[in-house]
Amino acid sequence: MSSASSNPRTVEEIFKDFSARRAAIVTALTTDVDQFYGLCDPEKENLCLYGHPNETWEVSLPAEEVPPELPEPALGINFARDGMNRRDWLSLVAVHSDCWLLSVAFYFGARLNRNERKRLFSLINELPTVFEVVSEKKPMKDKPGVDSGGKSKSGSNKRTIDGQVKINPKPGDDNDEDEDDEQGDTLCGSCGGNYSADEFWICCDSCERWFHGKCVKITPAKAESIKQYKCPSCSMKRRQ
Repeated sequence: MSSASSNPRTVEEIFKDFSARRAAIVTALTTDVDQFYGLCDPEKENLCLYGHPNETWEVSLPAEEVPPELPEPALGINFARDGMNRRDWLSLVAVHSDCWLLSVAFYFGARLNRNERKRLFSLINELPTVFEVVSEKKPMKDKPGVDSGGKSKSGSNKRTIDGQVKINPKPGDDNDEDEDDEQGDTLCGSCGGNYSADEFWICCDSCERWFHGKCVKITPAKAESIKQYKCPSCSMKRRQ
């Protein structure tokens, strides 16, 4: 069965579609994992895991039409279920799901220009992959080279971006220009917005993603009293 119909056209619409489908698959492989496991009976025909743009998931037969309306997910995920360690099997399904999510996103993005495709991938790349969530691996991401105004302890990771520090860079300083370029590529893990020098940011010490303070309801004053910050997603994961 083909995934639920959706026809996003802009970068924001495609990213929203990607995020919803991803959220559905993450739910299937984590919160609803027992239900998902039971549906993937090796005695049944070739089955696929679909994530829909309304954040629901489905285990179903592949689309009958050729070519299909959208790229199809991995076929026959149920056959290997009983022949592998459960965790390894779920990780394998997660890897194939990541491939499918990207293929659907760039199927929709085929008409985007080069800069739009780059921005779309940057937004997608800020999210942990399904595999990273399922296998509980931390995404390997470099932190922005940002000075937090000297408030961090020596030798510790700088967790906050205080925009006021960067308002008046030294003229002719190439390092400052390179640093600003690196900051400009940083995207908020919550809203997907770009880094801005006049906004307060904070980094999650667990997943190492950066967030607008306003998006996660953290003020500069509150950040000073936090020894180790965990974003809402990581905090929720720990409680489960």
